[in-house]
This record gives sequence, C-alpha cells and structure tokens, in this order.
Amino acid sequence: MGRPGLSRRAPVGVLIAALVVSALSLIPLGYVLVQTVATGWDQAYALIVRPRVGELLRHTTALVATTVTGSVLIGVAAAWLVERTDLPLRRLWAVLFAMPLAVPAFVTSYGWVSLFPTIEGLRGATLITTLAYFPFVYLPVAAVLRRLDPALEESARSLGHSPVRVLSRVVLPQLRTAILGGALLVGLHLLAEYGALQMIRYSTFTTAIMEQYESTFNGAAATMLATVLVSLCLLLLTLDVLLRGRGRYARLGSGASRPAPRVRLGRTRPLALLAAAAVCGAAIGVPFVSVGRWLMLGGGALWTAPELPLALLSTLTLGLYAAVLTTAVALPVAWLAVRHRGWGSTLMERCTYLASAMPGIVVALAFVTVAIRYARPIYQSTLLIVVAYALLFLPRAMVSLRAGIEQAPPELEEAAKALGSPPSRVFGRVTLPLLAPALAAGAALVFMAVVTELTATLLLAPTGTRTLATEFWSLSSEIDYAGAAPYAMLMIVLSVPVSWFLLVQSHRMAGR
Repeated sequence: MGRPGLSRRAPVGVLIAALVVSALSLIPLGYVLVQTVATGWDQAYALIVRPRVGELLRHTTALVATTVTGSVLIGVAAAWLVERTDLPLRRLWAVLFAMPLAVPAFVTSYGWVSLFPTIEGLRGATLITTLAYFPFVYLPVAAVLRRLDPALEESARSLGHSPVRVLSRVVLPQLRTAILGGALLVGLHLLAEYGALQMIRYSTFTTAIMEQYESTFNGAAATMLATVLVSLCLLLLTLDVLLRGRGRYARLGSGASRPAPRVRLGRTRPLALLAAAAVCGAAIGVPFVSVGRWLMLGGGALWTAPELPLALLSTLTLGLYAAVLTTAVALPVAWLAVRHRGWGSTLMERCTYLASAMPGIVVALAFVTVAIRYARPIYQSTLLIVVAYALLFLPRAMVSLRAGIEQAPPELEEAAKALGSPPSRVFGRVTLPLLAPALAAGAALVFMAVVTELTATLLLAPTGTRTLATEFWSLSSEIDYAGAAPYAMLMIVLSVPVSWFLLVQSHRMAGR
C-alpha cells in the first residue's frame, strides 16, 4: 500500500542521500530555465523565431517521425518473425536482431559513409538511425510476445476472426506498452544523437548546439537552441503518457505456460529470410565490413598507434568510475522507491529521470556553466565528467536495482534486526548479497553506455583525456577512416556483452 508521504522508518542517511541525488538531477533543467530568464524574453523570442530554428525544427521532427516509424515497423516485424513463425534458425536471428545495439550509431554512420560517400539528407539519416535503433523496439516486443497467453488468440479464432483481425484486435493491443516504450527510447536517442548525424552533415538541434559551442560559443543562441531541444524531449514524454492512456493489459493468473503455435510461412519463407538477412546485413554487416576493410588496408601499423592504449585505458577507467558511482547513488533512491513508497519517494525517483531524458549536450553545457561559476576547482576534472555520466545513465542502474530490491524479501532483514544485528551489519551480511546480481547488472549497463558516449565527453573531458569514442571521432572527422577503424572495433568488442545481456534479460522477463 502506498503511503501519503515518506515512511517514518526511512533511514535519515538514505533520505539525505536520495535528496542530494534528486537535486543534482535537476541541474540541467534548472540551467535551461535560469539561462532562458537571464537572456530576457525579448531576446529569447527573437532567437527562437529565427529562420535557422525553424529549419532545425523541421529537420529534427522529420527525422524523429521517420525513424520512429521505421524502427517500430522493423522491430515489430522482426519480433513477430522470430517469436511467432516457423522462420528457420530463429535463435540465430534473435541474436542478430539485437546485435545492432553493440554498434554505436556513429560507427554505423561511419560504416555507411566510408562505403557510400554520397549518403546524405533525411533519407540517409533515417536509414542509419533506424538501423541503429530498431532493437529498442524489437527487444521489448519480442519479450511480450513470448509471454502472451495463446488462449486469447485461440478464442478469437474460434469465434471466426481471421488471422489479420486476431493480430489487430488481440495481439497488437497487448503489445502497445512495449511498442510505445521502445518508440520513446528511439525518439529520445534521436534528439540526443550527434556523431551519426554530423558525419553525414544532417543538421538537428544537437548538431547546431555543438557547432555553436565549438565555433563562437554564443551563450544566448546556444541556450535558446537547448531550450527548444529540452521542450521537444518533454513533448515526447508527454505524448508517451497520453498515448499509453489508462487501459490495462494485465491478466489475472499466469495464463497458459505453453508456447503459442507457430505461423507457417509457406511460400513466403524465402522472402522472410531475405528480408531478415537484408536488415541484419545493413545494420551490422555494413559496419563490420567497413571496419574490417579499413583494418586490412591500414595493416598492423594501425594497432601500434601510441594513442590507442591510452584511449582504451581512459575509456575503461571512466567507465569503471561511472559504473561504481552511478550504482552507488542510485541505491538510496531505488531503496526509498521500493521500501518506503509514497509521494515523496516517487517524486525523487522521477527527478532522476529528468537528466537522462535530456540530450547529453544539454547536460554537459549545464555542468560546464555550473563548474565555471560555482565550482571552478572541479572544472576540467575527471570528477565532473563522471558525475555527468552518473546523471545521464542513472535510470539504467535504477531499473536493475528496483527489480533486485523488489525481489529481496524484507523479512530476512527484519529477522536479522530482531536477532540484535545493527543496521550496518544487516546491510552488509543480508541485503548486499541479495542485491549483488542487480548491482552488477546496473553497473554493467552504465559501463557499456560510457564506452560509446560521445557528446558529453567531447565537452567535459579534461584536457588531454582521450577515449575510444573521442579518438574515433577526431580521426573520422579528418577522413582518416583507416586510423579510426581500431577504435571502432574496440568499442564494438566492449559493447557486445551489452547486447547479449539485454537479450538474456528479455528472455528472463518472459520466464524462459
């Protein structure tokens, strides 16, 4: 039962830690609001109604609309083929459809641009981003399809409904939440995307803000662009809430444990195999072929570059620091949200999602401004960039920790306290071992996100710090595709476990 406020039993230390984390999460939003007010309404209006802003708005909304649509169509179709048809080698296709998540979007763009230099415009941007992001729809939809009760579909067919009507009236409504959730992730990633779009010279608000910062750093102009970008993020979140509605898609009981009958593809089987091969080839084949080609052309000398081990070490170090800090600061918020439910804990939890919903460039600009004005000693420091990483990727740790805390029986802790153990000992001997898998999962997700993070790293990394992503970006921007290839390959190698982890998690969600 939810309580009207925070439980009185909530430890003071945990409450204070959660409040601090929530307050830090509000920094990017506060930065945008303060800067907008400081600019003045007249100047702000003049900067927002510029023709350039209108052009960026058209570019950004068109890309979001086309890519989200394409990702939903491909993601749902791929999930249906793997989970509901007799497509040959289904387990192999399940892995291949998830694999694009192991390839950063800017590496996908690099692969296509280096093989097809003429790719550009909205069509090129839609192609690249759809291939990079459709797994965000595929994975949750596949997980839901695996656990749907086939009795519902059988009942509909027994009433004389055609397969198409059963799909549209029974199956798709139950996939609504998964589709909308995946579509929201795709949209938010698109608003934050920089490298993949800059490489093909397709301008959006994120690329324009970065250009403004790198060239003249016109504070007022950049702030107004950031304001519009944040508004688009909030609009996406609002649309998601409205489209989800208040409908319920749960059922009482576990339903049938048997799998749903497979649809026989028949004569369309070769066409389905060809379509699956085309999608996987375009999404992962092209980047791998391109990277492999440049590695072969560059030869062994590419791996002897002195910057390569330094970039790898910096990436691993920042990833480890961010993984540890993020899981540590997520724990008190997740603990309150699960064990001390109420409007206060819910509000603090929602605050942690605000920064992650904003593009990395907005978060980076906020921390640059705050550090210069109020915390100059940490400007251009590892601490600043690690804290920014923690806020950007906090929900990745929160999701895992919430699940772990919900599955940890509180009765065990109460029993230990009743035997006279102090709270610190209970946490170390009882709670922590139960949460270890969730902590490891959350830390792994954050670590892999840091490995491929580009925008915030470009703005916040201390002078002289090089990561795999920034070195790749520097070389590929100079059209040194061969020199960039080893960095791309290392990022893919480090990211592969995340795709495997997400695939395994989706199967666990379905109880298989």
